[in-house]
Amino acid sequence: MKVHPKLPMPEALTSSTPGTWAHDTMSRRVEKDILQRLEEENEAEFKTPEFSSSKMKLSDLREELRTSSIIRHVEGSGEDLEDWRRAMADVVSKQETYLTAPWLTAEFYVYRRVLECFDYFNPASLTFRFDPFVKQKRSGLQTSVASSEALLKKFSKLPSQSTDQAPGLRLAILSALWGNKMDLSIWPANDVGDVDVFSEILEGASGNLLWDDTERLIGDMLERGRGEKCANRVHIVVDNAGFELVTDLALADFLVSSGVASSVTFQLKKHPTFVSDAMESDLLETVEYFGNLGSGNPYCASAASRWKEYLKNGQWICSEDFYWVQPHPMWDMPSSLSSKFSQTCDVCFVKGDANYRRLLGDLKWDYVKDSFQNVVGSYFPCDVVALRTLKAEVGCGMAEGSVEAAKAKDPSWQVDGKWGVVHYGKKGL
Repeated sequence: MKVHPKLPMPEALTSSTPGTWAHDTMSRRVEKDILQRLEEENEAEFKTPEFSSSKMKLSDLREELRTSSIIRHVEGSGEDLEDWRRAMADVVSKQETYLTAPWLTAEFYVYRRVLECFDYFNPASLTFRFDPFVKQKRSGLQTSVASSEALLKKFSKLPSQSTDQAPGLRLAILSALWGNKMDLSIWPANDVGDVDVFSEILEGASGNLLWDDTERLIGDMLERGRGEKCANRVHIVVDNAGFELVTDLALADFLVSSGVASSVTFQLKKHPTFVSDAMESDLLETVEYFGNLGSGNPYCASAASRWKEYLKNGQWICSEDFYWVQPHPMWDMPSSLSSKFSQTCDVCFVKGDANYRRLLGDLKWDYVKDSFQNVVGSYFPCDVVALRTLKAEVGCGMAEGSVEAAKAKDPSWQVDGKWGVVHYGKKGL
């Protein structure tokens, strides 16, 4: 039996209100920024015969977005088609448009339609398994080296882990949180360049937490991790490739090397989506790329050596699932996946904004009055940590004073990625 939030369900966010980030995303940003950039980055491919059909289909999709057309079912190939028919049944039957449909559903749907344009799942197609976002992801990886080298150096300078694990765990958690700021769907890699921009972000972000359960989480993880046979089994629901993925790997590295965790399972996307969202191939490519950097980046190279060993000996596990690329709220998690969490996971870190929106069902919860424990902790199949920088007008469980301060300082506080939360929900409370 599925478990739902304890609180009455509010209404879902749509993209129908001009002036909101949701409206700007579905009426302009996806079409004019993201899909336009996709066309430009794949310009060479579109000039070849095998991609001519893809270019026409992508142009048609962009026109649908420009005119906010009525949404149809996903077509073509793919073992996920039946899942998508169920996900879109209500939207299609009501003849919803890109602006009137629930925002989360419409946004996930667009990225699945992009794969339809490229006939991604058809083994007979010349574009089979072509990742239309791979150039942006690789650019993000290449420009992450300076920030990654500086961050990994910080971990090497920590006190001995045998005497005090809290400083390292704190650094790992907050790095993974603020690494989410480096989202390629909002800030393309070539806007950043290969410089260490993250150190400044990390140092200046301490006052921008709207809720912070870090110390309570550290206390519980260290208490559970005492003793060789009692280490935490951790899952990380990964968000973006590029530098953010490096911060996730650094978190997993610290957890395993310190003995706080016995294993880390990375929950990854089954196919390309949301520009920079990470698949298993992106994780493995990151490890390999860092391993080949050599003596000019010794901390990256040293970390890659450890990461390869974790993958080889099974302390790190990669798991892909179609569920992570679909718009279902997380209380509708399939039983096969929910059982894995309840049986093999003590603490699950859920990364990023889109995953956070799914934790909340993309519903209009009260930012202050509705606690994360009542909304998420009450149904999630294990203890859950949300590490999220705000990039959408949805949230819960924030401190009233902090929210008011953010409003006063920053008119775009809900969407500009400058404000964050560390939410911790306990199973069964």
